[in-house]
Amino acid sequence: MPKRIEDFKVVDNQKLNNDFFILELSGSSGLPQLKPGQFVQAKVEGSPETFLRRPFSIHDVDYERNTIKLLIQVAGKGTGVLSGLGTGDVLNLIYPLGNSFSLPTEGERILLVGGGCGVAPLLFLGKYLKSHGLSPDILLGFRNSARIIEQEEYAKIGRVYLTTEDGSEGEKGLVTDHPVLSETEYDRIFCCGPDAMMRAVAGYAAKRGIKCEVSLENLMACGIGACLCCVVATVNGNQCTCIDGPVFNINDLKW
Repeated sequence: MPKRIEDFKVVDNQKLNNDFFILELSGSSGLPQLKPGQFVQAKVEGSPETFLRRPFSIHDVDYERNTIKLLIQVAGKGTGVLSGLGTGDVLNLIYPLGNSFSLPTEGERILLVGGGCGVAPLLFLGKYLKSHGLSPDILLGFRNSARIIEQEEYAKIGRVYLTTEDGSEGEKGLVTDHPVLSETEYDRIFCCGPDAMMRAVAGYAAKRGIKCEVSLENLMACGIGACLCCVVATVNGNQCTCIDGPVFNINDLKW
């Protein structure tokens, strides 16, 4: 798919809590057909310390309104600058980048697993699955109840299960501690979140012979395979997360 470099205008900047916000962006031309799991590289203006673009998963797409949404966690100076954008401001994107999640076959029992800002690509994926007649379960993990985001949006797609590390909402513990994993047999799992969480989910899936894909959150500077800072070890040798991923089958990763 051809890559675009395009200025988007900010339609809305929705503050979800102290840590997360959603930028809704309107393109200057018609959006191409985007795929769940793909990402953008955003240019952060106004600071010499943020000259490298920042990668963000595509959180949602509205083709009728010609808008995309990015779910962003404030984690440093670059995302701090983006959190201050207002309606009408311009954000330059390189997109669409990376590969995508696989489309399951009809009748498969699907589980989406996300942790923290790793829930970002799962909304677009969930809506895509629903449009193809599939109704996934969704297991989301957060540090505490104050950091839970987009629960109502995910509930429109399928059944939502929650875990919090402190037990303030949902099941106490990590996503792999949730009883739904022992009570339900799944055919396929899609996962994104902290590395330790994805490895744990991958281990669970591997032991049970469940097909599983993970979206890696490696650091990226270019998004086009030139800088080699996002290299990951696979059974096929070192590969760039930005062009060979970010979605990988767990059987291809040297985990």
